[in-house]
Amino acid sequence: MARSRRILAAVAAGVAVAACVAGVFALTRGSDGGPSDDEVRTVQPGAPGEGGRELSDEDVAGIETPEHTAADAAFMQHMHAHHTQALEMAALVGERTDSDDLPQLAERITVSQESEITLIEQWLTDRDEAVPQETDRAAHAAMPGMATPEQLAQLGAARGPAFDALFLELMIAHHQGALTMVDDLYDAGGGVEPAVDGFARDVEADQTIEITRMTDMQSARGL
Repeated sequence: MARSRRILAAVAAGVAVAACVAGVFALTRGSDGGPSDDEVRTVQPGAPGEGGRELSDEDVAGIETPEHTAADAAFMQHMHAHHTQALEMAALVGERTDSDDLPQLAERITVSQESEITLIEQWLTDRDEAVPQETDRAAHAAMPGMATPEQLAQLGAARGPAFDALFLELMIAHHQGALTMVDDLYDAGGGVEPAVDGFARDVEADQTIEITRMTDMQSARGL
């Protein structure tokens, strides 16, 4: 339900003629009062049943972007470790599968999660939050969807169709865990800072698409 509400909110934001920041919309207006590309006005929506209020330049300058919270920092730190394990799993594919589609999937996962790790590290650094290190892994082992050391060892030892089946099973669970982490972020009151909210929505969208792709791959293999 929470995920459905966020998707509907994203659709509504996309329909708006301009970006909404802290409940404020930037709209364009022509000399006749109608829409135009020549002049920008900023409108703050009113309470239910009330009209909006047009803001002056001074009003707009005084609007502050919400700051990040402890829930935001924890989410980004946990997602860093979560993505790192996905990269380790994807790195096993090349020498262990005989299929054509699994290496393509692994490459997609590698590219997307490496770029997101870079984004996470920059976000944490900019806000003076700790960037997870190799020695911190044990603290993140209980995160949703994380494969156990035993499962990773089993995956590393598998070859051919057996590897494909186990990889898809573990990676689907891993991606589903990321979706749970996004839900937990919002349930904890996080995701108000625009950068965290945007990142969380991107994770949700990407992981959902890849879960669908992997379940299709399972079906094609009769799994």
